[in-house]
Amino acid sequence: MKRFFSFVHKEFLHIFRDKRTLLILFGLPFVQVLLFGFALTNEISYAKIAILDNDKGMHSRKITHRLLSSGYFRLEENLTTYADIEKAFRKGKIKMVVVFPQDFDSEYERSKGAHIQLLADASEQNTAISLVNYASAIIGDYSAAQNPVASSPMMIDVRSRMVFNPELKGAFVFVPGVMAMVLLLVSAMMTSVTIAREKEMGTMEVLSVSPLTQSQIIFGKVLPYLLLSFINGCLIIALGVWVLDMPMNGNLLLLLTETLLFIFLSLSIGIFISTLTDSQLVAMFASLVILLMPTIFLSGFIFPIESMPKPLQVVSNIIPAKYFIAIVKGIMIKGVGIGYLLKETLILLAMAGLFIFMSLRKLKTRSL
Repeated sequence: MKRFFSFVHKEFLHIFRDKRTLLILFGLPFVQVLLFGFALTNEISYAKIAILDNDKGMHSRKITHRLLSSGYFRLEENLTTYADIEKAFRKGKIKMVVVFPQDFDSEYERSKGAHIQLLADASEQNTAISLVNYASAIIGDYSAAQNPVASSPMMIDVRSRMVFNPELKGAFVFVPGVMAMVLLLVSAMMTSVTIAREKEMGTMEVLSVSPLTQSQIIFGKVLPYLLLSFINGCLIIALGVWVLDMPMNGNLLLLLTETLLFIFLSLSIGIFISTLTDSQLVAMFASLVILLMPTIFLSGFIFPIESMPKPLQVVSNIIPAKYFIAIVKGIMIKGVGIGYLLKETLILLAMAGLFIFMSLRKLKTRSL
């Protein structure tokens, strides 16, 4: 038994000396609990909305105050005309517009069918439904509180309309998210094993002393997967449009260009991961851990980013899929052009350049 316990002690020492094993044992569960605990929620909080108050009366101001003090909404913009509504939605910053018509106060006081219009961005189906329900309940509570002793208090007619997705089709939400997740994971995983495979087979040293430069090695590894993944992306778009009835309201060439950019970024991430690992198994596992969970939980694919704690919202800014999903929805559903998507495009370009630069630096360091 003394020999047995000595052997067990040796195994403990091996585990505690291996930082990667400790990271898997303790770091991965810790991250999973935090993500599932904070990000896995469909509750909405502080969603950005715009107000178009054509009346500016006492009741419209009080209802606006109730909406903003509820914790569900945050005022992003005060609109002045109906033409501003479409512009606000196309920018992609707001989730809902609350419209008070002219003479709202007088109509409400005279009980002559005062109404409020709620316009929600239904490119995020569940979020739109939740926001309309929250706002309708708050407005109904306000109306009932004005005359609590009356058997039939003055009511406000809440009229809601879903923008961009009036039929509330689930494909409008899931196709862009699935497209981002599939392209990111497949592209990154396929390329993450390339340089790791060269190391395992002992041919990396041959490449290092060959006439090829580091940049030629990198782009030589990326190019075949870039072309194959682009074909994969085209197939996903075709399935979304022809099978799942996704609209194509924007420019198809712009969408294909943005898809090519996202694939290139995904491949550059995979190349960078492969430069950090020494085996194909570790490279593939690292790709899954680093990319799968953040893409699902922190990209806005399933769970609204606005409902997450501030630290997770900050982390979501480094998730590439977040920007690509916004681009796909903007082009296919909202029909916007590059002018509205310039910020997201530049971020993806910067990320791709950064990972390529770090991969070249890592290869150069290892070859010295």
